[in-house]
Amino acid sequence: MSTDDADDLVFKALADRRRRQILDILKAGPRTTGELCAHFAGALDRCTVMQHIGVLERAELIIARREGRSRWNYLNAAPVKAISDRWISPYAAEAVELLARLKRDLETP
Repeated sequence: MSTDDADDLVFKALADRRRRQILDILKAGPRTTGELCAHFAGALDRCTVMQHIGVLERAELIIARREGRSRWNYLNAAPVKAISDRWISPYAAEAVELLARLKRDLETP
């Protein structure tokens, strides 16, 4: 899979607020699929939560491991870091440089 294809999967996965919520939950530590489903009880059915988990897995934002009857989901932040390195950091560096020039220009008599 090309880098652009992988980036597309990550952007697609991050586009939905419920998937971002799942990632936020996993920031605190791994959770079983049952625990993730229980978090959304009343708002989403188990099948829908599983579909969201599948999108996150295809984007490699979640790594799932089976332990007996439990399926543990772990956050994989590497794809987010790759997006940041490729898309966000270069723009942020330019913005910081622009602000530094503006500050110099305003302070120079």
